[in-house]
Amino acid sequence: MSKESNAELYARARKVIPGGVNSPVRAFRAVGGTPRFMSRGEGAYVVDEEGKRYLDFMGSWGPLILGHCHPEVIEAIQNKAALGTTFGAPCRAEIDLAEAVIASYPGLEQVRFVSSGTEATMSAIRLARGATGRDLIVKFSGCYHGHADHLLVAAGSGLVTAGQPSSAGVPKDFAALTRVLPLDDDEKLNALFKAEGDRIACVIIEPIPANNGLLLQRKEFLLNLRRLTREHGALLIFDEVISGFRVAKGGAAEYYGITPDLATFGKVIGGGLPVGAYGGTAQVMAHIAPEGPVYQAGTLSGNPVAMAAGLATLRILDREKAWTKLEDMGVILEKEVNAALAGVNFPWTLTRIGSLFWLSFQKNGAPRSAEAIDEGAGARFKPLFHALLERGIYVPPSAYEVMFLSLAHKAEEMSVFAKGLRDAVAATAA
Repeated sequence: MSKESNAELYARARKVIPGGVNSPVRAFRAVGGTPRFMSRGEGAYVVDEEGKRYLDFMGSWGPLILGHCHPEVIEAIQNKAALGTTFGAPCRAEIDLAEAVIASYPGLEQVRFVSSGTEATMSAIRLARGATGRDLIVKFSGCYHGHADHLLVAAGSGLVTAGQPSSAGVPKDFAALTRVLPLDDDEKLNALFKAEGDRIACVIIEPIPANNGLLLQRKEFLLNLRRLTREHGALLIFDEVISGFRVAKGGAAEYYGITPDLATFGKVIGGGLPVGAYGGTAQVMAHIAPEGPVYQAGTLSGNPVAMAAGLATLRILDREKAWTKLEDMGVILEKEVNAALAGVNFPWTLTRIGSLFWLSFQKNGAPRSAEAIDEGAGARFKPLFHALLERGIYVPPSAYEVMFLSLAHKAEEMSVFAKGLRDAVAATAA
């Protein structure tokens, strides 16, 4: 087969796949240009179909906390796949991974595996509604929980008004059962619970919002949320699909010292394969079929290959004291970037927690809510993204997506990134 360029592959893809991609942000619509079609990964690097090598800070949007193609993870996948890729029946590997997740996360007694983060959040909300007998759910603008209908909701026009669909195909009646609040706003949170607290089944939040920038929350806000849900009999769901096993072994729950009623996971626990999970106390999880009346199922849930990849990843993280190493690398990253961009005539802020970081190119510093994000940041990021690509640095193709460190990243690569960033800023800010 003859070698094809990224542009040629994109032209082919657009004929057979909507927009040429299987997930919208991959289409580069926010930054323009042609998506890079990746052919392989090597530690902290990816290589596209044209043979160009990039220092990668996207990490497949987070799951590759060990880097690409970690040999022990690949070995675990190969060994398990040789015995069968799926059975549609229980297997030992799902017990092993469940035990590892439960042992790591505060308050967790049981988990149910699914195949994606969207499935995990959708199922956790259904469970919360079934366990409480209530219908209303609460989410926060700036937090993304997958593409289930009741979560694709934008804020309504008033404080306690129903949400409105933010995607075609979502019935208004679905959105009407979702309330949307701004992050970092105790006053509006308190008012909502005062008005409708006895109707709320659950509140779902990314305790470390990382899908619309890195919007770090005050611990006091999260504690207030924990207090209100308990007082009103609502369940608190921590969406740890990104933050789980990233910022600490026990995710944001361990980092902040706050235990939710339910938690959702993905990314890291799949070791690079499609895995999601949701879990909580045995009492709450008893409502899930076959024990209880809340139905949820999945033919490929808990398949042995994905379980093996996730378990190998968690074991390596433990053995390597990964969270200490990732924090140390994050400190080096901050030092290098701060030095490289000192004095540049270009607005920027580096926000970091553990191995998650976000470069926001806005004039008002680091925001804590979606409403505080500078709309001009996207326009500033667009040429910068392409300047970084030209310099062999691959970051998410959106001004509002976070970046990821892995154990494969080394100190010298922090220097490469900082220098590339400085040169890219100089080239685009002129």
